[in-house]
Amino acid sequence: MATNNDPIRYAVVGLGYIAQAAVLPAFEHAENSRLAALVSDDPEKLKQLGERYGVEHRFSYGEYEECLGSGLIDAVYIALPNSMHHEYTVRAARAGIHVLCEKPMAVDERECREMIEACRENNVRLMIAYRLHFEEANLTTKALVEEGRLGTPRIFNSVFTMQVKEGNIRLQQETGGGTLYDIGIYAINAARTLFAAEPIEVIAVTEKGDDPRFEEVEEMTGAILRFPDHRLATFICSFGAKDTSTYEVIGTRGRIRLDPGYELAEDLHRYTTMNGSTREETFSKRDQFAPEIIYFSDCIREGINPQPSGAEGLADVAVIRALYGSARSGRPMHLTVPEPTERPEAANEMKKPPVEKQQLIHANAPTEAE
Repeated sequence: MATNNDPIRYAVVGLGYIAQAAVLPAFEHAENSRLAALVSDDPEKLKQLGERYGVEHRFSYGEYEECLGSGLIDAVYIALPNSMHHEYTVRAARAGIHVLCEKPMAVDERECREMIEACRENNVRLMIAYRLHFEEANLTTKALVEEGRLGTPRIFNSVFTMQVKEGNIRLQQETGGGTLYDIGIYAINAARTLFAAEPIEVIAVTEKGDDPRFEEVEEMTGAILRFPDHRLATFICSFGAKDTSTYEVIGTRGRIRLDPGYELAEDLHRYTTMNGSTREETFSKRDQFAPEIIYFSDCIREGINPQPSGAEGLADVAVIRALYGSARSGRPMHLTVPEPTERPEAANEMKKPPVEKQQLIHANAPTEAE
């Protein structure tokens, strides 16, 4: 294992779009971390990406146990399809390897709990990769709400849409696809963060239409989340509409809107309206993945539990499952989500230079716009 003075050594497991576009290049900006191994079943990805990033150690999925037991790595960054997060996290934990796992954490609450328990039993750190928990626009918006600048926050509303290309993994049910798992989770997490509370009741409707892209998953979901203290959050997410990424929180004295608010590779803009005037701020494009890797490596070195933790991942998955349950039954769903012990803090914010657009190897961006 790495010493306190050595960088934390990672294997990136799964070399699809998000790994190639964002995770792998982020290691250039993560000074306390090192990309030490790659895991994929695509030999061409392993060869070309290994050469691009100077990674000698490359493993197939069938060689995952060999990778975990090799002594070459301290942690894994799991960038696999949603349906594989549980298995590969549990296997890493049992081998004593720390886990940074992409969101959603898993496809249901049982899998989330088993991931948490496996990491606890084996004394390894588990963090869910919520990149916006380290991003300035989102963190300072939370701080403004907490400071009471808007008065009492009453309403959250969001629209997150994109035109997903036919055949994309997001459209496949067996891999954990669907609008809520992929993009609805951003609105759910933002509402929970800005209200600093957990929803107690949810209702949802889904639409498919006649587009053959949506044979397995819904094209669109609309949701209402009821929070304590008589607050409501609403959002719509879609795989079949023009790219939009916005949210707003409205209080008794003011309003904040981010447009875009969730995007990965462009400037974010915030509009704060109070006392009849609106102030616009721009937050420049930056590497949103290096900060979470740096933070997680620090947690490993210092032996502390990271935030966002498995509890944060479980909370979002519980809400997603309740929303799908409501959409199927046509009825509101009551739920009790355990309160995470911590929420995102402004001190976690880090600025790192943006990464250059990457040449993809046997991987496709989810939309034509990327």
